[in-house]
This record gives sequence, structure tokens and C-alpha cells, in this order.
Amino acid sequence: MSGPRDLFAEVETDPAPHWPDVRAWLQANPQTLLDDRSLLEEIGLKPHGRNVVEFGAAALTRLEAVVTRESDARKQIEAVARANFAAQTQTHVASLDLLEARNHSDLARRLDACAQGRFGLAGAAIAIEKPGGVPFGWRALEPGGVDGLLGDHGLTWLGPNFAGLDLFGANEDQVQSVALIRMAPIFGGGAAQIEVTGVRHAICAFGSPDPEGFTPSMGCELVAFIARVVERTAERWPILT
Repeated sequence: MSGPRDLFAEVETDPAPHWPDVRAWLQANPQTLLDDRSLLEEIGLKPHGRNVVEFGAAALTRLEAVVTRESDARKQIEAVARANFAAQTQTHVASLDLLEARNHSDLARRLDACAQGRFGLAGAAIAIEKPGGVPFGWRALEPGGVDGLLGDHGLTWLGPNFAGLDLFGANEDQVQSVALIRMAPIFGGGAAQIEVTGVRHAICAFGSPDPEGFTPSMGCELVAFIARVVERTAERWPILT
């Protein structure tokens, strides 16, 4: 009669036993493992009498890994929340500063200063289509220029800077990505007013020194809010020619 297989004897001849064989042998000889307390302790298991094995160490290790992952995720969420709160606060303060502008030129200067000082951008600019006067400090666009940049019905465009934009003056070389927001201010009477609707097509542009500062997948609520403040503030005064 042949007795049970001696797996340890087989290991001596085959240095790489297969796990199905090892598993089957342990199932057939469980007491051998339970009696080897030193081996159980080495693999993180704690024996408690006959046929009882505590998996506390292994379970605790898994639990600690879960807690660590949850803690890291919570820290990331908290960091994003703090960054969003700080950005919103800076946006509100910048809006108050823009509302104190005295004229169109002062508005453009304040916008550029806020973009650099409060948001760490390379600059910001206001561009408006001709015909009609272009305030000092604003950029002039040819008729249809806004649609050319944003599309016929586009409201915003976020992405890398591109050749020919040329809205940021001396800081143009620093701009790696841009956010462009459509505006349609209605200026008060005078020769600058367009006869039919009174609307002048314009854009509010923000330039970042970071290639990932503005990307197509990014939300643009804050810069759009700033653009709306610029748009409404600019309507206070007629454009002088």
C-alpha cells in the first residue's frame, strides 16, 4: 500500500513545487501547519489552540492600508477645497478692485495687475473689434476677430497659447496657455456706438506661464466671472474717439 505523498521529499527533487500540489497537501495534512507555531508567526498568523488560527495581523495590515488610502484621499480633497476657497476669495477681491476703475484704461490696467498679483498669471488683456474707437490699453481686433478666435457661437476657449494671438504685449513670450472669454459690452451713446445694436464684440484674455495653467478640460467659472465684471464695468463710460 502506498501512503500519503511526502511533499517535502518531492521538494528535494523538484525545487519549484506547484501551488496546487502544496495547497492539496496542506488540506490533507492541516495539523502539520497548525503544530508549526514558528512558521505561523513568520507568516503573520497567530495560533489559538487546536484548529483555531487568528488572522489579526494580516487583517490589521489590510485595514491599515485601507485607512492610509482613505486618509490620502481625504487630504487631497481638503487641499483642493482650500485651493478653490482661496481662488474664490481672490476673485471676489479682484472684482471689487475692478469696480473701482475710473475709466477704460484704468480698467485694463487693474485687470492686468490683478491677474499677475492675485492669480500668478503672466497677464490679462481686453480686446475689442473694430470699427469704433479702441480705448488706450485695450487691444484692437479686426471685424469678426472674436468669432475667429472662439468660433461663431463659442463663449470660451482654454488651451495652449498660439501664434498670432499677440494680446499680452511685453509678456507675450511668457504666456504658455490662455483663457479667452467672449464679451459683448453695450457702451453709452456717442460716435463709438454701433448704429444697429450698440454692441461691441470683445474678449477678456488671461495668460498663464504654465502650459497646464489653462486646459480644455478645466472649468472656467472664475475667469468667466471676472470677464462679466469687466464687461459690466466697461459699460459705464462711452468710448471716446
